[in-house]
Amino acid sequence: MKLRTLLLFGLLCVFWGIPYFFIKLALTDVSPFCIAWGRITLGALILMPVAWHRGGLRSALQHQWAVLAFAIAELVVPFSLIAIAERSLSSSVTGVLVATVPLTVVIIAPLLGVRETLSARRLSGLIVGLAGVVVLLGFDTIAGPAQWFGVAALLVSVVGYAAGPLVVQRYLAGVDEIGAVAASLGVASAILLPFAAATLPRHLPSALSLSSIAILGLISTASAMLLYFYVIHAAGAARASVVAYVSPAIAALLGVLVLHEHFGVSMAAGLALILLGSALGSSGARRSDSQVIGESRSTAPVARQ
Repeated sequence: MKLRTLLLFGLLCVFWGIPYFFIKLALTDVSPFCIAWGRITLGALILMPVAWHRGGLRSALQHQWAVLAFAIAELVVPFSLIAIAERSLSSSVTGVLVATVPLTVVIIAPLLGVRETLSARRLSGLIVGLAGVVVLLGFDTIAGPAQWFGVAALLVSVVGYAAGPLVVQRYLAGVDEIGAVAASLGVASAILLPFAAATLPRHLPSALSLSSIAILGLISTASAMLLYFYVIHAAGAARASVVAYVSPAIAALLGVLVLHEHFGVSMAAGLALILLGSALGSSGARRSDSQVIGESRSTAPVARQ
């Protein structure tokens, strides 16, 4: 990997590792739906002109139902539910649990008609990764109904993140990537608008909250997507997928160092097992499979986040 590509890859890991931190900051006086709508709308305003210039919007809009499905699965549901989950969960736990997306891709792929070869190596990866989730959740990391509700919301988000790229693989193959993402952002913005309007804050949010939403939209959504596609073209989808394993560590580091969140032995062990399981579970995949796994963190992370 060339130095330029390596540096941009590192930057992408940061862009998809910081959303959980800035979501937590924005939640101070902005609702989860407003945060999700704000970052998605900012991303759409930036990527739509790019997609229009590339001529990608026309081809994307010829697949309206697939774009709608991708927008709901990859944007509307995860972005809203992750922000809801962070009302009760730390940004560190959130980032670690979202790292299970590559494992979930392997699990739900057959349900969406995408055939995956479940080798012994990939099966062992699923077992190790699920053990990591048990370790993370089962040793006093989560306590009380509110936090368990947050975990449930995160699990739904993870399924959405995993389903999104599978929709792309089956129904949007050959469609311009930026065009598909830009169109999906526009659709997601329209869907979330009434929810955001209904939960508008009564007073002008603080500069910290507004700047956090701006960073989420400009950096972790729009800029990260452009960087992601550049890294795919420069280094290949399989290498680009490694971002899914680096960004959770960045999320945990920010939560601990800046927000002073607790990061005990169970969280460290859970993170290690989840990342190991994801690496094993996504290994040995065909090129198309690797691309799907890599794309499962789109807007991310998106990005993913």
